[in-house]
Amino acid sequence: MFRKEDIEKLDKSYFNINLAENYDVTTRFKNTGHIWYIHNPEYPRKSEYIIFHKHKASYLYHQHDRARNLRQAVKSIKGHDVFQMNGRRNI
Repeated sequence: MFRKEDIEKLDKSYFNINLAENYDVTTRFKNTGHIWYIHNPEYPRKSEYIIFHKHKASYLYHQHDRARNLRQAVKSIKGHDVFQMNGRRNI
């Protein structure tokens, strides 16, 4: 479950937060427009986060990564976005 304090720590200069609920956070990266969905099912492991990603709103999500906490999830997302902006063409 996401705590309100965790959501408030998300970098608003980096992300637009579209949705923040108990088990789900959806954000859009301001530079590429990519959409990220972080899900915390709490089952089978309480501290496991599943990170989904899509390049445009009309696309389907695909699983990007897993993380042990929200900080690690954000680090994974930022790493992907740096790669996207520095070496990969926009889709």
